[in-house]
Amino acid sequence: MKYILRYIRPYLGRMSLGLFIKFIGTITDLLLPYILAHIIDDVVPLKDVPMIVFWGIAMLICSGICFAGNVIANRMASAVARDAARAVRHDLFSRIMYLSCHQVDVCSIPSLESRLTTDTYNVHHMLGMMQRLGVRAPILLIGGIMVTAYMEPVLTLVMVAVLPFITFVVWKISAKGIPLYTQTQKAVDNMVRVVRENVQGVRVIKALSKTDYERRRYEGVNEALVRCETKAGVTMAATNPLMTIFMNLGLTAVIFVGAFRVNAGISSPGKIMAFISYFTLISNAMMSVTRMFVQYSKGTASANRIGEILDIPVDLAQLEMPDRDAAPYLEFDDVSFSYNGLKNNLSHISFSVPEGGTLGIIGATGSGKTTVISLLMRFYDVSSGSIRIGGRDVRAMSGGELREKFGVALQNDFVYEGTVADNILMGRELSMEQIREAAGYAQALEYIDAFPEGFEHEITTGGTNISGGQRQRLLIARALAGKPEILVLDDASSALDYKTDANLRRALREHCPETKATFIIAQRISAVMHCDRILVIDEGEIIGAGNHEELLDSCPIYREIADSQLGGAILE
Repeated sequence: MKYILRYIRPYLGRMSLGLFIKFIGTITDLLLPYILAHIIDDVVPLKDVPMIVFWGIAMLICSGICFAGNVIANRMASAVARDAARAVRHDLFSRIMYLSCHQVDVCSIPSLESRLTTDTYNVHHMLGMMQRLGVRAPILLIGGIMVTAYMEPVLTLVMVAVLPFITFVVWKISAKGIPLYTQTQKAVDNMVRVVRENVQGVRVIKALSKTDYERRRYEGVNEALVRCETKAGVTMAATNPLMTIFMNLGLTAVIFVGAFRVNAGISSPGKIMAFISYFTLISNAMMSVTRMFVQYSKGTASANRIGEILDIPVDLAQLEMPDRDAAPYLEFDDVSFSYNGLKNNLSHISFSVPEGGTLGIIGATGSGKTTVISLLMRFYDVSSGSIRIGGRDVRAMSGGELREKFGVALQNDFVYEGTVADNILMGRELSMEQIREAAGYAQALEYIDAFPEGFEHEITTGGTNISGGQRQRLLIARALAGKPEILVLDDASSALDYKTDANLRRALREHCPETKATFIIAQRISAVMHCDRILVIDEGEIIGAGNHEELLDSCPIYREIADSQLGGAILE
């Protein structure tokens, strides 16, 4: 909750004003039963009609002040809760965007999504309710007891006798509620994960006729969530009936004792009626306190989950590393890496790329090709060894400085809903001429110009309304548009036909002089055979290095791949 307090601190002035208005409205609410008792016991017996009208008008004025005060204060509370929750969402999203890939792997994307949506909503709701009821309920509770103690001390003692039982019930049940709501949010994470997987893979699921299987899998996580929600809901819902029992017992006792006191002439009907009204106010106040504790339990559980992300230390911090003179433009020096710290995914990887050079990396699925690029862009830090660009260790560069060097079309890159131009632009300040030029080099102009809207053609989420080859060319255009210093194509041409692929490679050689290094990661020989140097990676180790002709002579695995894909021929 410490973070939530930090976010409401800028709004303390508005909160104080709203709480003061709420205080005035609640005080006038407390006056109504007292005025009613005065009218019944003191004014009506005098049969003074003007005084009756006067006090009736006074009750109307108090009612108006109470109504206006509550409405204004509630609107101000909603505005504060809205603005504070917006700040929480903003900072949480910013922190998520700066998490390292390892931290995202640990937290999981579905969990981050639910924290950013459901948890922030719970915090928003808690902040609004605490402001709306946090002043009114205690004032009605404490003020009602004080006024009734002044009017009827004996009956007040009867009423107050049930409050310790109610307080104990609220405290005991609320103590169990926070862990239960935390478990519920974890169940929400699991459901979001399954939904996310099904939405992303809906075409494959339908193609493989696995709709029923996925439906059953969803039903499993949905039922688990229902069980958690039911357990939490039933536990917290027990407060209302228990409080109602205690309050009704107290009210019965008040009416019973009050009847004897009126019969004995010790009290008056007006006081008893006022006392019952106050008892109703106090009962409602206790119910409001219960609602606050329920929402507080939810909000606290969600705030703790949000705090877990905000408390994650900065990973991949910029380090002080010595520069190296007269070094190759890009160099991997005895690099090893493990995702889980148990088994190396890359072992002793060493290579260099001269300025203007093109490096191809080929290997089987899971061999470690993409991991090389992830380390180069410092999505993860090496376990040992070093990676240098221009003689500087990538760990000595800031994230912005390092990433600005790259133009990347990754294996599982994304296309978002928007125009073709928006997807190439990606928020950068580029002219339409640069966008069109990049699309031309990527061999995408042909199909873009065929759209009636051209670059204003709307792309659906994930690029489902364009083909796989069109999507890949769009991603390559995005990578080229910023004229990157280092171009990375990670299996980015796998859906292209050979002619388009050859034209793309030719365009990269002839029209991208600003690119100092090009990485082409592929499983297809034709995509890398024209590279200056090719690495063959198997199980995280380099088992072959050289150009196409050298590898045909020296690397049996490369020769085997070439024979299977090219039939021993060299295609131009």
